[in-house]
Amino acid sequence: MTDRNNTSVVISSHLLSTTRRQWLAGTAASALALASGGLHAQQGNGTAGGQRVLRVGHQKGWLSILKNRGTLEKRLTPLGVAVRWVEFNAGPVQLEALNVGSIDFGDVGEAPPIFAQAAGAPLVYAGATVARPGLEAVIVPKGSAIRSVADLKGKRIAYNKGSNVHYFLVKLLEKHGLKYGDVQSVFLAPPDARAAFEKGSVDAWVIWDPFLASAQKALDARLLADAKGVVNNRAYYFTSRDYASRNADVLRIAIEEIAAIDAWASKNKSAAAAELSQILGLDTAVTELYLSRTEFGTKAVNAEILGEQQKIADTFFDLKLIPKKLNLLHAAPVDLLASR
Repeated sequence: MTDRNNTSVVISSHLLSTTRRQWLAGTAASALALASGGLHAQQGNGTAGGQRVLRVGHQKGWLSILKNRGTLEKRLTPLGVAVRWVEFNAGPVQLEALNVGSIDFGDVGEAPPIFAQAAGAPLVYAGATVARPGLEAVIVPKGSAIRSVADLKGKRIAYNKGSNVHYFLVKLLEKHGLKYGDVQSVFLAPPDARAAFEKGSVDAWVIWDPFLASAQKALDARLLADAKGVVNNRAYYFTSRDYASRNADVLRIAIEEIAAIDAWASKNKSAAAAELSQILGLDTAVTELYLSRTEFGTKAVNAEILGEQQKIADTFFDLKLIPKKLNLLHAAPVDLLASR
């Protein structure tokens, strides 16, 4: 995500191929390679050589700002906790790293944890953003005859299979009296979906920010419908059951520091957009549009938020995207389970 085009507002193919919600080939191999590189030396209880440690998996993005600030280290050092940062190219890779014991904490979209739990990963939700429905949408070419969601019937729609926008599309169609089978789904990862959208090989594209903002700026795409009033589209922070049970204080501080970055960004959007554009390798105009519709705030996961994830899991099971029904309480925060 280091390429930057100063003459046009275009997301580089490298950024497109490393989206946080894209399922990547070789996920397990990547995580195991990290483990063999020394990260796996720490025990799952959060200690290494007698010292407590928080190994943070992150993608280029929001947690990168926290890393650059160094405020998490300032909070945790007096408690005798060391912080180690490990960069990944997607959320699913982080979840696999958690599964093999290579990290303790990470960030991800709403869909990958569903698949991870279905695969038996010992994940626990550590925190969640506020609802951010404005950050995903269905877009069509500027001159498209499609003017309403009802007009999508029979049309070819590109989107990432098993992602947040997959769930959004299902619920959007339901809201407008259409069935999932009424449209022609074209399963494409963002780089391929963008290429198909530009060539006119598909009629619409369901996508999230910052890819959404880039398509609006660079391709003059028209926003047909976003997720407002349809789904909440949160992002999540996760940990393992063992780490959560032994290091509740560390996780609480991590969420507090992320929330502090949110609070700063909500009052300093221009500065946040400039910093994020450098991190992501995007034109500032893209990150400014992205942050202009972002709702800021991070908090602990409660029963209501788990219920939202349960609905996604149930939908994915009905679509045969996961092999079994899930009980989201199995991924509930330790304190939430204790209060039941």
